[in-house]
Amino acid sequence: MNSFILRLLVGSLILISSSFASTPKKLITIGRDLKEAAFPQGKSNYKHGIFEDDELSLIEVSESDFERISHLAHEKFNRCGGFMVHENENMAWKEIDNKKNRLSAQKSVMVDYGINQQATVKNLIKEVQETNIREVILKLSSFKNRYYKSESGSKSSIWLSEYWKSLVAHRSDITVNRWKHSSWPQDTIIVEIKGKTEDKIVIGGHADSIAGWWGRERARAPGADDNASGIATMTEILRVLVNSNYQPQNTIVFAAYAAEEVGLLGSKEVAKSFKDDGQNVLGVLQLDMTNFNGSDLDIVLMSDYTNEAQNNFIGGLIDTYLPGLSWGYDKCGYACSDHASWNSQGYPASMPFEAKKGDSNRHIHSDRDTLSRSGDNANHAKKFAKMGVAFVLELDN
Repeated sequence: MNSFILRLLVGSLILISSSFASTPKKLITIGRDLKEAAFPQGKSNYKHGIFEDDELSLIEVSESDFERISHLAHEKFNRCGGFMVHENENMAWKEIDNKKNRLSAQKSVMVDYGINQQATVKNLIKEVQETNIREVILKLSSFKNRYYKSESGSKSSIWLSEYWKSLVAHRSDITVNRWKHSSWPQDTIIVEIKGKTEDKIVIGGHADSIAGWWGRERARAPGADDNASGIATMTEILRVLVNSNYQPQNTIVFAAYAAEEVGLLGSKEVAKSFKDDGQNVLGVLQLDMTNFNGSDLDIVLMSDYTNEAQNNFIGGLIDTYLPGLSWGYDKCGYACSDHASWNSQGYPASMPFEAKKGDSNRHIHSDRDTLSRSGDNANHAKKFAKMGVAFVLELDN
């Protein structure tokens, strides 16, 4: 080996080493089981000893680790999201404290969880149509993927924005805006139905999809269940409210978040902005996967990273307005979707899910997540749309 080649190799190694050394570090909270799979004992390229309990770990990792952690979360643990990224250690500890002490669940919120709008609710839930939900699922899953960094991911959110505009075009009290994120091209889409007060009720779900490990911008990720189903369910709730000419007391917000699958990034930005602006949020309903009926229960409420009183309220809504449905509780064990972003800011949040976690759709995060996995219909998601209509009408009053 001549000296020129040797110098070239040494220089390349130095450059590569320098590149790895300069990779930005980020604090994340992550399920302990996922952490142990991503960083087996003896592989210490993360900061040890920040925090760990039976379920959750707080660690510092390189941004270059995100793809690998996300891959394991999706492929090995069948998890949506899988970890939460924090701006600084104070924010990270706030999330830990919320989990340890259930601060948001115990916090006194001035909300009346009475159920007393029977006439209005019963009339409006009759208007929920399975065909509308199915058509939106099919349209969103027709994009090659909705990955937050891809061109098709950006286009899918633009399509959603334009479609929501078409639904509300006859209402001057409703706005549709594209929330621009500085670090990726996919927008979060926000609809606001202006109420008599500035207090907010938020209905949310993530608009992105994901599949594969490397080359995710090019991977086929229809995401029919995860989470075209949630976005389609939200869209039907919006359509029913708007077409009934419902005039809310409080401002109703619909949010289709970008970048959930890579650390809840879009919803974290939105929820933090609401908190920084001092906005009062009466309740948050997260719709993430609503159309795969895999359990003996129709609707499963996640008990962690959520508000206990609001969860009980939703159970009461199901008993009152959907008496033929069964419901119960399960838990994620980690920050499994965007409700955790709102919970971490102290807002009451709930996540009704399509099945128990162990019975959920095993084809998510792959090119097999198509509507065929739910029998080519949206019958299960229709239940969630009716529940969502009841949630808005009763919480608003």
